[in-house]
Amino acid sequence: MALKIRLARGGSKKRPFYRIVVAEATCPRDGRFVERVGSYNPILASDHADRIVLNTERVKYWMSVGAQPTDRVIKFFKGTELATSKVATLKSNPKQAAPRKKAQERLKAEQAKAEALAQAAEA
Repeated sequence: MALKIRLARGGSKKRPFYRIVVAEATCPRDGRFVERVGSYNPILASDHADRIVLNTERVKYWMSVGAQPTDRVIKFFKGTELATSKVATLKSNPKQAAPRKKAQERLKAEQAKAEALAQAAEA
């Protein structure tokens, strides 16, 4: 029974609201969960107190039992005492975020064109 601390979406269309839940890894995103440990409301301002609500004691318990937080939930832990945990290291995938082959060729062509215009302006 692998447990995850993850988001379960609620709210209506274009008005999202997320519950932070502890669920089995095989359960659907909005399906059955073991316990609700917080909430996240992305519509509120980023400095609003109710944007992210966490029950830190329960999160600590579930992490001690072996529950693994998802990447998004780890970002929520940054402002709490949960950030000092060894689990709170965010995964990075820079290769996936890099521009693809055609985009890189396009950028090189634009740079060459800009250099040619700069040289023509100097002459």
